[in-house]
Amino acid sequence: MDTTPKTVAIIMDGNGRWAKKQGLPRTAGHKKGADRVRDVALEAQRRGIQKLILYAFSTENWKRPEDEVSYLCKLPGMFFNTFIQELMDNNIRVTFAGELERFPAGTQKTIMKAVNQTANNTGMELCLAINYGSRREILLGMRKYADQVAKGERANDITEEEFSNYLFVPEEVDLLIRTSGEVRISNFLLWQIAYAEMIFTPKSWPEFDEAALDECLADFAGRNRRFGGLADEN
Repeated sequence: MDTTPKTVAIIMDGNGRWAKKQGLPRTAGHKKGADRVRDVALEAQRRGIQKLILYAFSTENWKRPEDEVSYLCKLPGMFFNTFIQELMDNNIRVTFAGELERFPAGTQKTIMKAVNQTANNTGMELCLAINYGSRREILLGMRKYADQVAKGERANDITEEEFSNYLFVPEEVDLLIRTSGEVRISNFLLWQIAYAEMIFTPKSWPEFDEAALDECLADFAGRNRRFGGLADEN
């Protein structure tokens, strides 16, 4: 039996607290965290993960101070300018989940350029959840479905499997990881994690390296996933 999760999602938490401990501004933590995306993505690719979803910017993050939000909007450009060739060399495909429209035009352009540049890659999918909120995702999916029913484009007979296709992320998550010691979901992939294994690590995201990911994968490999059934005792 294959013990490697197909879809892994990570709530990248603790950048600001890590920076504070180092006597650095919060922006330094965000920069370190962006660099860490490269390390974890490459290790996930090596380990055979098919899709890695990273919670990069939530719909609630707009509440943060204006200067911090402004810096966060610049991070995609800084990241892709540095690492896009390495992603290409490793056959990694970039996608996003969320609503880009609220971001500055430059941020939108940077993200879409990376998506288009890597579109033909056939390796792991690196999905950035950006301006993403799971309740919003489900609401938009419901509106799209209701509109189709109202227009007579389909019957009111949707199944759980079909509804997944109305979401930004249609796949079920096998493993959810949250860094920095917080034990909550924070409006992330609420539909998709129904049967996900969960790991909450005390390591902050800037500290979460390849070895930390490997530890989580080893933990996952040792779990007995029953999906509501009985344990396999054979």
